[in-house]
Amino acid sequence: MNLLVLLQEKAIQAIEKAFNEKVDRQVAEIATCQDEKFGHYQCNSALKLTKLLKKNPRQIAEAIIENFDKEHDQTAFIQSMEIAGPGFINIVLHPKFLSESLQIVLTDSRLGVPYPEERKKIIVEFSSPNIAKELHVGHLRSTIIGDSIARLFEFLGHNVLRLNHIGDWGTQFGMLITYMKEHVPGVFKGEKHTDLQTLTKWYKESKKCFESDEGFKKRAQQQVVKLQAGEEDALYAWNMLCDISREAFEEIYNLLDIKLVERGESFYNPQLPKIIEMLEEKGLVEVSDGAKCVFLEGFENREGKPLPLMVQKSDGGYNYDTTDMAALHHRIFEEKANRIIIVTDGGQSLHFQMVFSAGKKAGFLDQRPVQLDHVPFGVVLGEDKKRFRTREGNVEKLIDLLKEAVRRAKQILIERLPVLEEQEIDRLAKVLGVDAVKYSDLSCHRVKDYVFSYDRMLQLEGNTAAFLLYAYVRILGIKRKTKADIESLIETKKIQLKHPSEISLGLHLLRFPEVLESYSKDLLPNRLCEYLYELAEKFNAFFRDCRVEGSEEQDSRLVLCEACAKILSKGLEILGLKTMDRM
Repeated sequence: MNLLVLLQEKAIQAIEKAFNEKVDRQVAEIATCQDEKFGHYQCNSALKLTKLLKKNPRQIAEAIIENFDKEHDQTAFIQSMEIAGPGFINIVLHPKFLSESLQIVLTDSRLGVPYPEERKKIIVEFSSPNIAKELHVGHLRSTIIGDSIARLFEFLGHNVLRLNHIGDWGTQFGMLITYMKEHVPGVFKGEKHTDLQTLTKWYKESKKCFESDEGFKKRAQQQVVKLQAGEEDALYAWNMLCDISREAFEEIYNLLDIKLVERGESFYNPQLPKIIEMLEEKGLVEVSDGAKCVFLEGFENREGKPLPLMVQKSDGGYNYDTTDMAALHHRIFEEKANRIIIVTDGGQSLHFQMVFSAGKKAGFLDQRPVQLDHVPFGVVLGEDKKRFRTREGNVEKLIDLLKEAVRRAKQILIERLPVLEEQEIDRLAKVLGVDAVKYSDLSCHRVKDYVFSYDRMLQLEGNTAAFLLYAYVRILGIKRKTKADIESLIETKKIQLKHPSEISLGLHLLRFPEVLESYSKDLLPNRLCEYLYELAEKFNAFFRDCRVEGSEEQDSRLVLCEACAKILSKGLEILGLKTMDRM
């Protein structure tokens, strides 16, 4: 049950009953109160209706209150409604309604979150590293944010396809294969094996040759053509490069608990000529300096000249623009997606604006509406507020960053839990370290840069994974201490929210569907992080103010604790975090 939606529906009914006027949802504006001492929710409709009804907003508010249905499913729903300021209506929900609603949530496997009216096909493209390059800290945000968005829509009940659009085609492979043929020929004879770290070095060397040696550059460009034509040596090298890279990527994905379907640029290569034909048939292609381009209204360079979307180079080759146009077409017509979400750094925002615009102009969306979302994110900074790098000045490798977080988490756990065996410490350190890295990223507004700090992310206080995990572990500790059969209590005992801290916690738990609905619209993971952080704080306030063990209200409060544990655990799971049973 979404309390915001329920209140909005009742507000619409009250307005239409009071004034005999049809109103839309935008007029029936309901928001959460910033300070619960004034109310749980606030209705701002009176101010919006002033011009339409030509009445004083306080008079309108009085009429809305008088006609507001204060019951829901034969249960007292509203405890009080009061007018504040020029016409705001502060709403306090009835504790009995909150208690009964929370009881229903506890027995619902979806924790009160309804299935969608329409199950949609949603494609989330994220991570997307390049072959022959190691994942670095720059890939962290795409991978973590994309995974959380995919988890969200999976939980909401949609059909989600998680795509890893890896860079496995193009000029860089001509460079690298040519370099390997000329400098490391043993690779092609099976005499020399290598790893991703070595491939990365070869890639850097091949790029130097490409930029400084015209002969090498020409041979590399010819090698691309041979690869596209299926030359045996070229395909052997290409497959080897992909396999070695894939193995290294999987180590990181396994550590982060990331599931992806690989569909790289090479997948779309056979479709590229067809894309050019389609654009030409629509009359969208113009030749500029020998290259085929699409010029779109509203896109200009710094000099104010039209900015081209280049779909075919002057030498007949294709590029990212063509591949992304083909990917868009395939996802709409072959995958039949209802929504396409692409998670990359903010530097690619203009590129995707142009690709989406070109797709619309080419008629991709004429047959079936598809929601297109580019989800940009900011840069990871070091504590010096510059791009996060190693002490040597190199870009931090993602695997090294994660292993360091786990190492630091292990030191904390050794100090806190000296009696545990090393194997158990290692297991918990992996959870805490990886959770800390993920949450530190997700809790920041994604479009902003954020400062990466091991010390801050592993703190037990403040908005950190460690703080949330500690709240969860505390609930498990309460259940262990009372030795109660929680499942039996859920079936036989009723939650009774009486103390202000109980009511505040119960209300917050019931807001879980609201938060997920908001997250599904704006794709901002920090919304869910803020909710969970506030949940942990409200639980701590409840634990401080309301004795559980041995109290008259023990059974009710144990059931309330269980509701808190379930929603906290599910929220962390949607973010891609795991829970711990001790800390």
